[in-house]
Amino acid sequence: MKRFSKRNGHSSSEKEITTREDAPVGLRQFIPQLLYDLGLSSTSVRETICRVLRVSPQTQYNWGEPNISNEVREWMEECEWFYIYDIIERFHQTIQRKAEFTEEINDYFKANGIGWKLNNGHIVFRGEELFEDDLGKAIKELGEAKLHTAQNEIREAINDLSRRPNPDITGAIQHGVASLECVARDLVGNNKITLGELIKRNREIVPPTIDIIVEKIWGFSSEQGRHLREQGEPSYEEAELMLGLSASISTYLAKKKNSLKPPPAVWDDL
Repeated sequence: MKRFSKRNGHSSSEKEITTREDAPVGLRQFIPQLLYDLGLSSTSVRETICRVLRVSPQTQYNWGEPNISNEVREWMEECEWFYIYDIIERFHQTIQRKAEFTEEINDYFKANGIGWKLNNGHIVFRGEELFEDDLGKAIKELGEAKLHTAQNEIREAINDLSRRPNPDITGAIQHGVASLECVARDLVGNNKITLGELIKRNREIVPPTIDIIVEKIWGFSSEQGRHLREQGEPSYEEAELMLGLSASISTYLAKKKNSLKPPPAVWDDL
């Protein structure tokens, strides 16, 4: 049965994302309690957690409540942060009430500013709401325009940001800009030209001044995404910015392509 807040359409506001490469104590404590609420026994919870952590349950000493639940708490609190998300994925594979489990986990992430989400059984990168909307629109529009290579590049960028424990920041930038390059190439009918050269020759494909932004995106990608400097790789925030810009402009170009209809056929009078 749904909670009062869910039944009546109430929810807490989504917190600003502050956590990615960590698993706060609150999350570590929340997961076992959620599993118990969804009908799992402490024994089965311990068994799955130990399997993910590749450790043996302390059955010689811990049997019966509350010893087993205490052991579960200890494993959850002491393991490295990325194992917590592995544990969530493993429980999604085995739990019967998958929809409820997914909803509760994602609600916790949003309410506590955690930059992940459980999607089809996998923990993947989550951005701010507007960023998520932009990516969703881009994937939809690229699919409708049959630009499946560009669509896949967006998905690969998300996968790169979702890698644990170390996200592939440069890979995300490369894939995001590659998506924009694919769409622009298709629009001008040239599959070999680089995005930088393409926009110099075809500034009219985007509104005035946006062509400069496309040039800057290409320049940043070439400098940071392809050729790392001594300062190290770009930040999460820079990757989000590049991916968000690339996705938004790709969406615009995909819509532009969809609006371009071939001229009607002209038949000579017979």
